Amino acid sequence: MAKTTNVAKTATRSQVKWRVAGIAVLFVVSLFVVLPSYANKGISWVNDKTNLGIPTLPAKGFNLGLDLQGGVQLQYKADVSDIAPSDQADSVEGVRDVIERRVRGGLGVSEPSVQTSRVGDEYRVIVELPGVTDVTEAIKLIGETPVLEFKEQNTETARSLTADEQKQLTAYNNAANTKIKTALKEINKTKDFLAAVAKYSEDSTSTIAKNGELGFIDDTIYPEIYAWAAKASIGAVSQSVITTSDGLNLAKKISERDGETKVKASHILICYKDATGCEKEWSKEDAKAKIESLKATATAENFVSLAKSNSTEPNASETGGDLGTFGKGEMIEAFETAAYSAKVGEIVGPIETEYGYHLIYKSGEVTPKEYEVARIFVDTKTATDIVPPVDAWKTTGLTGSQLKRAEVTQDSSSGEIQVSLQFDSEGTKLFSDITTRNVGQPVAIYLDGESISEPTVNVAITDGNAVISGGFTWDEAKLLAQRLNSGALPVPVELISQQKIDASLGSDSIDSSFKAGFIGLICVALFMILYYRLPGLVSVVALLVYTGVTLGIFKLIGATLTLSGIAGFILSIGMAVDANVLVFERLKEELQFGKGLRAASEEAFLRAWSSIRDSNITTMISCVFLVWIGTGFVQGFAVTLLLGVLVSMFTAVIVTRNLMRWVFGFFRHDTANWMFYGHKKAEVVPAVNVQSNNKQQ
Repeated sequence: MAKTTNVAKTATRSQVKWRVAGIAVLFVVSLFVVLPSYANKGISWVNDKTNLGIPTLPAKGFNLGLDLQGGVQLQYKADVSDIAPSDQADSVEGVRDVIERRVRGGLGVSEPSVQTSRVGDEYRVIVELPGVTDVTEAIKLIGETPVLEFKEQNTETARSLTADEQKQLTAYNNAANTKIKTALKEINKTKDFLAAVAKYSEDSTSTIAKNGELGFIDDTIYPEIYAWAAKASIGAVSQSVITTSDGLNLAKKISERDGETKVKASHILICYKDATGCEKEWSKEDAKAKIESLKATATAENFVSLAKSNSTEPNASETGGDLGTFGKGEMIEAFETAAYSAKVGEIVGPIETEYGYHLIYKSGEVTPKEYEVARIFVDTKTATDIVPPVDAWKTTGLTGSQLKRAEVTQDSSSGEIQVSLQFDSEGTKLFSDITTRNVGQPVAIYLDGESISEPTVNVAITDGNAVISGGFTWDEAKLLAQRLNSGALPVPVELISQQKIDASLGSDSIDSSFKAGFIGLICVALFMILYYRLPGLVSVVALLVYTGVTLGIFKLIGATLTLSGIAGFILSIGMAVDANVLVFERLKEELQFGKGLRAASEEAFLRAWSSIRDSNITTMISCVFLVWIGTGFVQGFAVTLLLGVLVSMFTAVIVTRNLMRWVFGFFRHDTANWMFYGHKKAEVVPAVNVQSNNKQQ
């Protein structure tokens, strides 16, 4: 039988060059993501020289975990003694959701970690709050039991002021008017605006400390003061009182400058099913075809009429799709980028956003002036300061204490996902009264003072069993049921552990971690270059690509870096080098057998691949299980190690291989020299026949 030999496939020189160029681009893009401040300097320089208007990158840093950023870790025990065993896990999970929303909203923590765990028969909630310094406020906010309320629309109107209240209001405003006029007389007499600010201004939060300065304002900030400044000369002080929504003002114009360019545009929106706010049943493909057909016929002259007759935007039939004038940051990014990039008079699109497909007609650009002003401010009051406006919703007396159960169900006839509610006897009566008087009207469900659903009552419900429907996905319905249950089944939580980590400790940890990583990287690079010579140098370049790509992925996916996560990343660097070692040792063997450089290199990668694959797959399996069953720092370690291993396989097999192909192509003779281990050919041992001395019996 003929013996077969695997032949390693190679690539043409042109293919190798393009691949190396792609690797270089990938590395540069990764650096832009990891180091946006340096990238933005380059972008700004290009924009200054060419006026291309290339958008800068968001200067967002890495998400740092509690151990690096500093903050608070709180551990609570949930009291589920009054909850049925089958409902305990869902109740605790509902409390976890409530706590997460509280810390995101009330404390402003963007990356909180709220996890549940079970220790024996105890349920615990572990809360990690990076960057939080006010421990007392955090404990107070988290420790409150969730409050679920059912509210109905409030049709009451605010009461009128009493005679005494009106008298007090008039006296207060008359005193304010006298004070501001006195300030104006003093300014005209002394010509000392700063002294008048210190003496008369009531804006104690900022302007007195800044000599009354408001900075540069546009027509959206204090429009009344802006209108005066537009006509005033620099250095002028207003000779009449300027009334704004917050009180009375005297203004001084300090300087002016050109503001940010704004765009005047109109649009046509064609939405599709599942797009935000869309009431059409069109498929995405139908909407795309519709917008394309409109683009084919749209002109500057007929754009308004097309918008009035075709756009799915509410009130488009009256507005003709007119968006007025808007600046950067006021529109969705994709829409804004297209509008700013278009030329005046140009129709661009279709542009897809969460609302559907848009055609955009850019009718103009304006560069408004901005004025630097200072002011003297005197507070006034309105009737609403004495009698607050009536809330849009009023309480009904129905709370989570009367809700027995909320669960996800499915309509037997239509298959629609819905959330069913079951009330106790007291709740049944209250809910019957509420739905009877609100047929055709919405009833709002509030959790911790925040509306989580506003279903419309179709019919009066008197049996205490209600259903909330509305095109839910399974996950959306599950989340709503979870939130309802967190208020319906109050689970008191008791603080059992509190740990504060100072920011200085986090800073020291970051410095030590990166110093250790940098030293380790240098040592590995020196070893690879000294031992493997030119291939080692190639592997170091591949290692730099690996580092940039991995850090870029961490930043793009918003991974939260912890000390354990950094440890996983550093460990993955060693594994990336390990793959190169397997290849280079195999390359050494192939060269010793007298093969040419290119053939030996291809054969080395081919034969080392199985070992690289198997070793990395076993590591990834371990990481998956750590992510699955681990918590906290263990998960952070596993996630960074898993991502690092995946990228290391790419850099070891794709990046290193193509860099070696490219470098080896510069060698005129396809033979190795001192730059490749100083090899020698393997000696072939001749076969020797050995005969037995034993005589044949």
